[in-house]
Amino acid sequence: MNKFKSHFSFSKQERSGIFFLLLIIVVLQVVFYVMKYNSSKVDGNLLIDEGTQAKIDSLKQRSLEKDSSRIFSFNPNFISDYKGYTLGMSLEEIDRLHTFRVQNKFVNNADEFQKVTQVSDSLLKVISPYFKFPEWTKNKSKSQNNISIQTTQKDLITDNDNFQIYDLNSATAEDLKSVFGIGDKLSTRIVKFRDRLGGFLLDDQLNDVYGMEPEVVGRTLEKFQILSKPTIKKININIATVDEIAQLIYIRYNVAARIVEYREINGSISSLNELTKIVDFPVDKIHRIELYLSL
Repeated sequence: MNKFKSHFSFSKQERSGIFFLLLIIVVLQVVFYVMKYNSSKVDGNLLIDEGTQAKIDSLKQRSLEKDSSRIFSFNPNFISDYKGYTLGMSLEEIDRLHTFRVQNKFVNNADEFQKVTQVSDSLLKVISPYFKFPEWTKNKSKSQNNISIQTTQKDLITDNDNFQIYDLNSATAEDLKSVFGIGDKLSTRIVKFRDRLGGFLLDDQLNDVYGMEPEVVGRTLEKFQILSKPTIKKININIATVDEIAQLIYIRYNVAARIVEYREINGSISSLNELTKIVDFPVDKIHRIELYLSL
């Protein structure tokens, strides 16, 4: 019996240790139950009604579909590959437009657009209400569209309403500021971009200038167009170095390096379309880039 009692006899320090141990256990238990109660309460408040959530998801989907199908007014002369795709045009129809524009020609109404691209009547009916042409084209006869204009840098042409069109390749930064929406920075940027190219070959290259909104491009082309094309020394893509290729403003240095690497691995490049296989090559600019390259 004495031995049994000896197992339950503790010193003062041991009793204090046991007390604090029990106190810690009790505190931990209280904390555990409090956290568990709050968690279940929050979960209950956040319980989602599946029917309500389904309605919310449906409304979101309708909103996205509505936004994705919204079309704003645009000049059909400047349709990019991506824009044409979103409008429902086929690749062949888009290519026909780009081929027409490479000749520095414009479509001035919906009928001309259909004649050039050969889009269906049904598609034309859907997208033509959004076509926005410069005001001066409304009074310009169709025959004037195919006239080749040869002028000096100070020459200009006048339409039936005495509307003057100046040469985009000779316009100064000060001249360009006469267009609403073009200030000091943008006019300087346009001139620098043009100088790096050696001169614009296509009017719609204005779209490639950083900060140029489509509306500003449209207003600019009402007053400035390419009346004198520069003589461009094309870059031979099969013999040019990385630095030479990278001089073209549309091709970044790392892409130029990949072009040279592709050429070394596969031999000479037989078609400029092969460039579209190269990683990060600006495929949407191929119709511009091919104006500056040769094989």
